Amino acid sequence: MKSNPSPTEPPAEASQNGDSQPQPQKTTFGLKFWLAFWAIASTNLAASFDATMLALALKTIAGDLGGSTTEAFWAGTSYLLACTILMLIWVTLSDAFGRRPIMLTSLLIFAVGAIISAVSRDWPTMLAGRTVQGLGGGGIVSLTTVLITDLAPLRDRGRFYALVSVIWAVGISTGPIIGGALAQSGSWPWIFWINLPIVAVGVIGIGFFLRLSRRRRTLSETLHMFDYPGSFLFIASITAFLIPITWGGIQYPWSSWHTLVPLILGAVGLIGFAVYEILIAKSTAAPKKPCLIPPGVLSNWTCGILYTASTFHGLILYSMVYYLPEYFQTVKGYSPVIAGVAALPQTLTSVPCAILVGVVVGLTGRYRWALWVGWLLICFGCGLLILLKANTTVPQWIFLQAVSGLGIGLLFPSIALAIQSSVPQREVSMAATLNIFFRSMGQTIGVAIGGAILGNQLPKHLSAAVSKEALGQLQGQAMNLVTLGDLLKQLPASSSEATEIRQALVNSFRVIWMVMCGFGGINLILSIFIKEFDMNQSHETEQGFVHTVHETAAEKEV
Repeated sequence: MKSNPSPTEPPAEASQNGDSQPQPQKTTFGLKFWLAFWAIASTNLAASFDATMLALALKTIAGDLGGSTTEAFWAGTSYLLACTILMLIWVTLSDAFGRRPIMLTSLLIFAVGAIISAVSRDWPTMLAGRTVQGLGGGGIVSLTTVLITDLAPLRDRGRFYALVSVIWAVGISTGPIIGGALAQSGSWPWIFWINLPIVAVGVIGIGFFLRLSRRRRTLSETLHMFDYPGSFLFIASITAFLIPITWGGIQYPWSSWHTLVPLILGAVGLIGFAVYEILIAKSTAAPKKPCLIPPGVLSNWTCGILYTASTFHGLILYSMVYYLPEYFQTVKGYSPVIAGVAALPQTLTSVPCAILVGVVVGLTGRYRWALWVGWLLICFGCGLLILLKANTTVPQWIFLQAVSGLGIGLLFPSIALAIQSSVPQREVSMAATLNIFFRSMGQTIGVAIGGAILGNQLPKHLSAAVSKEALGQLQGQAMNLVTLGDLLKQLPASSSEATEIRQALVNSFRVIWMVMCGFGGINLILSIFIKEFDMNQSHETEQGFVHTVHETAAEKEV
């Protein structure tokens, strides 16, 4: 099937057919380019470490700081929430003030948050540090994606996203192991200190080698670029929407007004934000008011399917990143370090798949195959996880995890490239950020869904295995797996009570894998309707890399 031409015009003309297609752009990348790129990519190691290292150390940190299970839960969730909420704002700031100073600012904020968390001796300080880290982490992740759209034409981006995926995979693969080892040795502050040298490398590399040209603007023009009402409405609404999702069934029941009121207000606010953005986009007033989200990033129904796919990709990924290690610690009785090692079959298999997509898309310009195969493997792989039991052998759980890992790896670069090829290239930076935003939002929701499933299923399956007093203590607690793990360690491994508790855990985790399998199947069906656009599109950017010879019209104009 022949690809549709580039959607460089508004959405109405995006699917116009034509027989001739532009040839791939020839691009030369020099030493300074690669030094700048690796400096940018290296910052994602800190972000991926911070997203994964803390999970296996929360029990130790909670014991040292004297916090409750709810406070321990928020130590991880506050990072994800803060990371998600300001992603779009970071990109808007970089459009106005330049990518490099805003990227350096986000790195500085991330480092400050890491220091606050490392020196904290109580939970308010820890939660403040984690929130500050999340604000900086959101800038790091989103601006990395945007900078790649500035540095390379669309056809070349696959390999760069693959390389960033390798960095990210290294972080999420080794993060749980390092975090578990530091927790076991009582050195959990190093979970935060370890980020500082990584940030330092990024700051030095970006400061010395990243040089981007951009249009000079007056202060008045810069200030006019911000969509102040839209930004305020978006931040308030997404915060009100995500917070009750994370604490529903954990800190407050789902039926509580504490959960329902902000959830409803957030949903109404997001609808109001969408209406406001549509009205602003259609406005004919001069000068035209800026939009936080340009209309071109939703120029066709393919974009909607892909943003949905990005949300579920993050949802499924973090459901596994968080709850597979919990399965190994509780059901299998592994230590935090061994549990992190046991999760490697899924995370490590994603690396070669991400590289494969980057190479194949660069050579052929085709990406839909990766979306189809990726969702098929995720659906099949999550279905295989249903077979995990208390007596599953090591070779068995290695194979059962690897299949879904292959699918997750295929989707990392393919969703990003599909979205960027489906929108006008002049608006690709915001489209790329929305991909990361929806994936990050899915990660937050995925952790919450897994916690809600366990909170609902565990009491049912545990009622016959533990006393009513113990069951009441476990009911609705996000970290009840920690309590169960401690309980199992106190019981003889061969006792009937220990066997029943492990089986209850297996049955509860199984529901998570079943739900993820269903989500994978839905997205597999939706992916059939994705339209494939031409990858050989003009490299349109206001902030191109000035030390690299790009043989493109956009670069010659800079």
